[in-house]
Amino acid sequence: MWQYEFPEVIEQALLRANPAWQMHLRRGLRAMTKERPAYFTELAHSDFLPTEHRLFAAFSQAPQEVRYVLLGEGPYPREASATGVCFMDGAVNGLWQDGIGLSKPVNRATSLRNFIKMLLVADGLLSEDCTTSAAMQAVTQTVCQPGSGWIQTAAQLQSNLLAQGFLLLNASLVFRPDVAPIQDARAWLPFLRTILQVLADQHAVDARTKLPSTSLILWGKIAEKILELPEASHFISRISEHPYNLSFINNLEMQNFFRPLQLLKVAA
Repeated sequence: MWQYEFPEVIEQALLRANPAWQMHLRRGLRAMTKERPAYFTELAHSDFLPTEHRLFAAFSQAPQEVRYVLLGEGPYPREASATGVCFMDGAVNGLWQDGIGLSKPVNRATSLRNFIKMLLVADGLLSEDCTTSAAMQAVTQTVCQPGSGWIQTAAQLQSNLLAQGFLLLNASLVFRPDVAPIQDARAWLPFLRTILQVLADQHAVDARTKLPSTSLILWGKIAEKILELPEASHFISRISEHPYNLSFINNLEMQNFFRPLQLLKVAA
């Protein structure tokens, strides 16, 4: 009879990841159990997010397709919102409300809201001096027009990110209401080390920088801790405050990085 290597809830989540990641994910989980043998048993008996076996949902593309590792802190602390994909809120469908601005679900998803506003500032559709609801009303007059060329849903935004080669990951893959996020993030460090090493091994080295062409985008203090890992030295890193901070909207480095990607435009 087949014996699961990890608790069934973890095994079922692994099955939903891209097959090219399977071996590497298991290796990362084994590295975690060496340091904390009871971690997954405890996790399996706790109420954690994301649900519906979406723990490894971020690993939807093969390693060789990853160009950027965008690392946030942890899942949204709401079941409908936590998707296993960094900052993408599962409770959000439409991005805009015509004549109003951003939709109510987007405004509730603080990180997603500020990320979209940052992209709008980068695209010149929103002034960095005025990102209020009133300013957003004017934006919708442009983006909500039929055939405007602007995306309308969170699913389209996620699709654009994946098409650009983003691995949308969190420093901690789980949220538990009774455990401080930094504690779970520490537990996942051996896993992240494995993931980074896989990407470093599989990607070509840039002749100028002598670093892999894949780069890290680190959002927030917990994500920034990744720089302490030896494997992080293989990558170019871009660091910013977490998008739940309003200052993220006017972060010039993030604007300059994301502007050429045109994530709010319908893919040609």
